[in-house]
Amino acid sequence: MAEYPYRRDGRRYYSLDSYLKTKYNEKMYKLSLNGGFTCPNRDGTCGTGGCIFCSRGGSGDFAGDSRLSIRRQIEFQKARLKSKYHGHSYIAYFQAFTNTYAPIEKLRAVFSEAIKDPEVRILSVATRPDCLPAETIALLSELNRIKPVWVELGLQTIHPSTAQFIRRGYDLAVFDRAVSLLRAEGIDVIVHMILYLPGETKSNMLETIDYLNRMDIQGVKLQLLHVLDGTDLGDLYREHPFPLPSMEEYLDFLGVCICSLRSDIVIHRLTGDGPKSILIAPLWTANKRLVLNRMAQSFKEKDVWQGKNCRFL
Repeated sequence: MAEYPYRRDGRRYYSLDSYLKTKYNEKMYKLSLNGGFTCPNRDGTCGTGGCIFCSRGGSGDFAGDSRLSIRRQIEFQKARLKSKYHGHSYIAYFQAFTNTYAPIEKLRAVFSEAIKDPEVRILSVATRPDCLPAETIALLSELNRIKPVWVELGLQTIHPSTAQFIRRGYDLAVFDRAVSLLRAEGIDVIVHMILYLPGETKSNMLETIDYLNRMDIQGVKLQLLHVLDGTDLGDLYREHPFPLPSMEEYLDFLGVCICSLRSDIVIHRLTGDGPKSILIAPLWTANKRLVLNRMAQSFKEKDVWQGKNCRFL
């Protein structure tokens, strides 16, 4: 069996921090911005209730105030980070709702305003794969020649029954096509996956990991399902509680996922940050410092390292 490949930051997986320090020789922080977008899964185009787990903030609960200009949001977010970050390199991160779901003129204005800031090194855009028409791909490609562009796609799962349950609103083939189109333009693709969606077995989740291993993707976010107040999932959980893992159970299976994941895929997230004020379950996720410390300990004890058991090297 292969031995654990030591990484620059000592972690047992290819962390975003390690990637950035290797490629750009410095640490970067994300500026969470709000472009004032909505979502086709909310405005009636493909649905009205949104994904079953999505909060009122459209999964951008920590993003900036959409009433402010992008320049003002950037200034505000930088000020918030001053106490812990003394560098001058940032990622402009558009996270709330669907950040390519708007007329091309608005997209150009919003994204261009973000990358005009000399301290913004990367533009990161979270969106749906069914919201990437040709003109939007062309714009992202144009911007990618100015500064690196990342596109984050919310896949969550490859399984049709789960996708229908969470009201994702698009087929897997749509995701495949979006990845192909983005990669043809040299744009990095990051995929969001949720672990422990109701009804999914460990085998189901590992099948999604295996699928991603075969895709031309550069990054992944693995997140435990959060049940939040004000969501349809939260209402369902209160009426009919479904099983969610303990911290130890989650970390144990997370280690299995990491061992199964292709070693060159950058891991952008292993824990989620649901607002404590609306978090229903699992409550242990609110103690992020404890979770991270226990994660490092668990990975070491179980000899977890990324790609250890990957079948797609």
